[in-house]
Amino acid sequence: MSGGVDSAVAAARAAEAGHDVTGVHLALSANPQSFRTGARGCCTVEDSRDARRAADVIGIPFYVWDLADRFRQDVVEDFVAEYAAGRTPNPCLRCNEKIKFAALLDKALALGFDAVCTGHYARILTRADGSRELHRSADMAKDQSYVLGVLDERQLAHAMFPLGDTDTTKADIRAEAERRGLAVAAKPDSHDICFIADGDTQGFLAKRLGQAEGAIVDETGARVGTHTGAYGFTIGQRKGLRIGTPAPDGKPRYVLDISPVDNTVTVGPAQALDVTELTAIRPRWCGAEPAGPATYTAQTRAHGDDVPVTAELRDGELRVTFTAPVRGIAPGQAVVLYDGTRVVGSATIAGTDRTGRPVTV
Repeated sequence: MSGGVDSAVAAARAAEAGHDVTGVHLALSANPQSFRTGARGCCTVEDSRDARRAADVIGIPFYVWDLADRFRQDVVEDFVAEYAAGRTPNPCLRCNEKIKFAALLDKALALGFDAVCTGHYARILTRADGSRELHRSADMAKDQSYVLGVLDERQLAHAMFPLGDTDTTKADIRAEAERRGLAVAAKPDSHDICFIADGDTQGFLAKRLGQAEGAIVDETGARVGTHTGAYGFTIGQRKGLRIGTPAPDGKPRYVLDISPVDNTVTVGPAQALDVTELTAIRPRWCGAEPAGPATYTAQTRAHGDDVPVTAELRDGELRVTFTAPVRGIAPGQAVVLYDGTRVVGSATIAGTDRTGRPVTV
């Protein structure tokens, strides 16, 4: 229970369905006062109090579990290391993989619980043989299956998502919370990165990685600007480049490449971001591993479009080919494969091929 409306309603629905429910709030910071205040995050002292009040209204036991050390190691340090390597990580996806459905689930099972129930918008369907499938939410506008694509068959066997099974909007969820007497009914959604208190990702990284002046160059290698750390950029970025020299055609320029080795950022036109293929590592499957090449749809960003692809495993790496070029794919992000609404699996993007020019970081 994060302290938000989704997890509160999920807990209420699970209890109403007859399950023996215990509310758990995760303490993910050794100093929670340093996390953002108010309702923007999900890791504050205020959030834990909101979660406790919701549990009291529902009538279930409530505990705070300290997973700060695991969160720092598996999520925060991974986040910093990925940016230092020139990649763009997704900390929410890593938290689901390493914390909520690993550290938390392992502790829950050891204590005799059967499942971890969350307020994610996704569905779990059970096949005739008893195995389980992860599917997109009935409400596509709130679908969160992308950040759950790292869950394997064992984790899915011990997961519950009560909000994903019904075609209800966020407004419906808030109305339900109000009917149930939950004070979080009107609480704003959390956003940004929960462990960056002021929302300044670049400032957060600068404190941990230091500042070092580097060059911003165009596709010819000509220097067009400077920066104080390549980690402050991501592939496809347009704003905040601080380039003093306009492009010859007068059109905006975008980040094409990030080289942490020589601290160089390369910029160029939008069409240079078109990706035709990608290679992804550390694949995780929501069920059996696919056999041979097959046709799927793929999502490469948390709020990205679903696009048709062909994909296959080669020597433990996932090779994905797009039927039409896709723009602005960043190494470090996840590619999640779908068969209709079913989540096939997820892998971390390691390199891309842009109109015949491979890019790997």
